[in-house]
Amino acid sequence: MPHVRVKICGVTTPADARQAAEAGADAVGLNFYPKSPRYLTPQPAAAIVRGLPAFTAPVGVFVGMALRQVCAAAYQLGLRGVQTYDESPPDDDPFPFAHVPAFRVKDAAGLDHIRRYVAAATDRGRPPAAVLVDSYVEGELGGTGHKAPWHLLAGFDPGVPLILAGGLTPANVAEAITLVRPWGVDVASGVESAPGRKDPAKVAAFVRAAKAAAEPARPARPS
Repeated sequence: MPHVRVKICGVTTPADARQAAEAGADAVGLNFYPKSPRYLTPQPAAAIVRGLPAFTAPVGVFVGMALRQVCAAAYQLGLRGVQTYDESPPDDDPFPFAHVPAFRVKDAAGLDHIRRYVAAATDRGRPPAAVLVDSYVEGELGGTGHKAPWHLLAGFDPGVPLILAGGLTPANVAEAITLVRPWGVDVASGVESAPGRKDPAKVAAFVRAAKAAAEPARPARPS
């Protein structure tokens, strides 16, 4: 299957971000949701972005903010993409930022909602760059450690790239990729030693497992 992108979300220090990049992560997530244990204010977030290698994308996670405000913050910090939680497509244009709406899914109705969202955004001429599917936990927005419903997501095509999140770990990400076949995977709590503190060994193991799962099987050499 094609290359699977990896985002290490909820990084809180420049050191954690650099370690994720060195391990092979394609993106790191910076959380601007005040209720999250991984919450960042602009000053430490800027320090993280400044320390990233050139081809590792910083992505901001925002909750309850108008897209216009989200894009203003992204511009000030030099973010590449923005992840938001919206019930319907925003009226504002996110360009030049890659917009990734996130959805907490617990049943088939959640998948129908994603399809309608993508169709409505496309009709407006602003399809999302990708959609992120996370697990549904009452009152929580991401980073819960609970798995998304992989059985529902197997074969699901929202019409744009699919990023799988929710309960992923170094031990199960290969299985998730094999079953769901996402464009990318996103992990936060599954590679931490404590909330907001990444474990370098777990991060490296997660990236290796995700990349290996996407590689085509090599034919055995004749003996």
